[in-house]
Amino acid sequence: MLRGALATPTHGTFTFFSCAAPLARPAVLAPGARQRSSSPRRRSITKVGSTTTTTLYESNGAALQTTVRPSFYDLDQKTVEMEATVTVHMKSFFSDMLDRSLDEFFDIFGKSWLHLELISSELDQDGREHKPIPVGFKNPKKHDAEFGIYEATFDVPASFGPIGAVHVTNSHHSEMLLGDIKVFPAGQESSAVTFHCSSWIHPSDSSTDKRIFFPLKYSCLPSQTPKGVEKLRKSELEAIRGSGHGERTAHERIYDYDVYNDLGDPDHDIDTKRPVLGGKDHPYPRRGRTGRPRSKADPLSETRTDKDHIYVPRDEAFSERKQAAFNTKLNFSKLHAVYTYMKTSKHKGQSFPSLAAIDAMYEDGSKNQPQQKLDGWCATLDLLEKELSHLVHLEGAMFLEEIRKVIKFETPEIHDRDKFAWFRDEEFARETLAGINPLSIQLVTELPIVSKLDEVIYGPADSLITKELIDEQIDRGMTADEAVKKKKLFMLDYHDMFLPYVHKVREIDDTTLYGSRTLFFLTEDGTLRPIAIELTRPMSPSKPQWREVYTPGCDGSVTGSWLWQLAKTHVLAHDSGYHQLVSHWLRTHCCVEPYIIAANRQLSQMHPIYRLLHPHFRYTMELNAIGRVMLISGDGAIESVFSPRKYCMELSSLVYDKFWRFDMEGLPEDLIRRGMAVKGGDGKLELVIEDYPYANDGLLIWDAIKQWASEYVEHYYPCTADIIGDEELQGWWTEVRTKGHEDKKDEPWWPKIDNHESLVQVLATIMWVTSAHHAAVNFGQYPYAGYFPNRPTIARRNMPSEMGVEGMNTFEEAPEKVLLDTFPSIYQSYSALAIMDLLSSHSPDEEYMGTYQDPAWKDNVKISKAFAKFKGRLIEIVAQINEWNTDRKRKNRHGAGVVPYVLLKPSDGNPMDEKMVMEMGIPNSISI
Repeated sequence: MLRGALATPTHGTFTFFSCAAPLARPAVLAPGARQRSSSPRRRSITKVGSTTTTTLYESNGAALQTTVRPSFYDLDQKTVEMEATVTVHMKSFFSDMLDRSLDEFFDIFGKSWLHLELISSELDQDGREHKPIPVGFKNPKKHDAEFGIYEATFDVPASFGPIGAVHVTNSHHSEMLLGDIKVFPAGQESSAVTFHCSSWIHPSDSSTDKRIFFPLKYSCLPSQTPKGVEKLRKSELEAIRGSGHGERTAHERIYDYDVYNDLGDPDHDIDTKRPVLGGKDHPYPRRGRTGRPRSKADPLSETRTDKDHIYVPRDEAFSERKQAAFNTKLNFSKLHAVYTYMKTSKHKGQSFPSLAAIDAMYEDGSKNQPQQKLDGWCATLDLLEKELSHLVHLEGAMFLEEIRKVIKFETPEIHDRDKFAWFRDEEFARETLAGINPLSIQLVTELPIVSKLDEVIYGPADSLITKELIDEQIDRGMTADEAVKKKKLFMLDYHDMFLPYVHKVREIDDTTLYGSRTLFFLTEDGTLRPIAIELTRPMSPSKPQWREVYTPGCDGSVTGSWLWQLAKTHVLAHDSGYHQLVSHWLRTHCCVEPYIIAANRQLSQMHPIYRLLHPHFRYTMELNAIGRVMLISGDGAIESVFSPRKYCMELSSLVYDKFWRFDMEGLPEDLIRRGMAVKGGDGKLELVIEDYPYANDGLLIWDAIKQWASEYVEHYYPCTADIIGDEELQGWWTEVRTKGHEDKKDEPWWPKIDNHESLVQVLATIMWVTSAHHAAVNFGQYPYAGYFPNRPTIARRNMPSEMGVEGMNTFEEAPEKVLLDTFPSIYQSYSALAIMDLLSSHSPDEEYMGTYQDPAWKDNVKISKAFAKFKGRLIEIVAQINEWNTDRKRKNRHGAGVVPYVLLKPSDGNPMDEKMVMEMGIPNSISI
């Protein structure tokens, strides 16, 4: 994400060159400036060697502050000769060829097109703002394929004072990405005041359409704002908020809220109509407002435009480099699916003919699968493949590799290490602790297990997983009650959550759904063993409730083993849907967007908390907008291939309404809520399962994040009063609660930011969710679920035992075929793989936790030191994770064919040198 003045100045005293003591007011003079004040302060000026020292005194004689300036600022001078350099990147030539041609003409023959106005941080001797100093730029000093460096020389009145801000105007024909601005006395670039902008500037013919940026060193609370830029600080925020009316255009930087009323496209396809998410009926977080017109077919919904892009504030959009990489990856993913599907599939519901045919997807493209004649397409595709191979031979190995990827899926890690991992109960259980959704497993705290749903509507509430059944399955001289007491029983519970949607989903062709409970027993070696799966179909006006419990091997027969495998397939489909809709989309992408919108509306560019959070918000709004078009939209990719189909987003809303709460989103609180950890007598967290890779690694990362946030907060807020009195900070948090999460604004669990501890907890939670939480549930998708029998995204056939004698007869005659028909279809499988391959990729310009340091932090000794400590701690965590992954006692992360848990392993070098995508590092933000 980009935004003006992204660098983080140090808070404190404002001099032309440095900032020092916390909470000092901006009473410092600029180079050669003179100040008159009605306040009873006196000033002592001395020249020592090559510097000039200015000291301001209070009326009682106490020194307020001292400013040291280079000697080239003579108080007798009327003007000071200054220089400025600006780094600019114009849009790629081919994207706007005509405009770029006009811009090149401007550079050669025209007048200056890039205009700055320097704003003083001080008021003049009459208490008024200084007149801005205009600076114009024309031809670049240096120019390469990406950037141009422009420079200018000009005079500044000696009384002007420190530079507190700049106005920027772009008079070119195309937008530009503004990099760094440096302003310094002629010949003294090492003394420059730096503006780290990293923001797109739209061309404008209006002298009033100006962008505001603040110096790198100004990182201050509202009460510490220099008098000369107080109004600018407020006006910049007001401009970003917009009016709340009208349709937004691509170049704007307006942050506002709206409900999710754009998931369908009823004007073009009434079947895509979806309920509005956000409000009393379907509570939900808010998204960024686009202001598009309402649909004619459904006045509650926004229309889809003919454009491919949904508006996000301009600085939230992908960089050109990332956009190109994303488009390339997206196109390759589409080609993966299209190429193979067209050669193999008769229709969207066609199942794989065999398990061997599934393996052939990875081993040799689609060649070994039965080919269907599709009007000559197969022959054409075969010819295309041969011709491309010939072309590749001529062009080189790199091109060959890219073409190979078009026609062949890479073998996912889980299948590469163990071809039969998907079939093993041990792996089924292990992935609840070390897979891509280790956030659902919970401790069983009481028996019997009982539903909270209305029995009149759904049927009996008691579970068929009884104490007697558990006793039989444990068979270790331990009763079910003893197992509960000793914290040995754990569960995946998708019963109450899915049951209300079962009949609705079953009305959709080629799909089914159950409510499910899966029980696990903790063995002596620290691993989980699945002991029972309960599948339930609720009662309806025409049918009674149906439910059945399956156990490993069931009755000890081959039939029982196949039924158990089918039951696991249904549970995995439930877990895959919950992972994608809740653990991934809702808890990271969706719930974070309000934090981003509120931060830009309420926290100034120069606010230290904005600068701390800013790296964690990069690209998220753009990704969410793309998701609303491609993935979570009506009949989009998620609805097509994941349970519970067209009700995916409704389920997400239900979970948000019933279960989501901010104070439980931090890792320790989440573990405690699920019974997976308890606080010991010393206040430290103790895991119920010692070898729980997600929690083991996650707690190390959580502690490091919280320590970094704590030291940052302590530096900028010396006392509690500073936190309570920070109007921007309090405004941000109020808006997060009352606008961004409006449907939960009255919940009593929202923390109040009224002391260091509460502020650190809030910040650490957001930083955790946007970085480590997202990494844990995102980058393992293709490595674990890319071999879809290991994690099918959907189940298409009911259990044979539900279908009566005829269903069982069909099953017993061809159990493998029933399993293959239960798996996603060929079409759904390729679509899912294409999605997961895209989502699991890393951005080429990724900023990884501990490796990216905001430019402003480097100039603040305390913050730079704290960040270095944070970085060092992450390096230590890498060593610890490596050690755990080679520890034979930790069977949930080490063993024959076991994929080591590296999803929360920080980057410790060049990410491209790693063996797996999963261990490239933890990005700061929700980014792919």
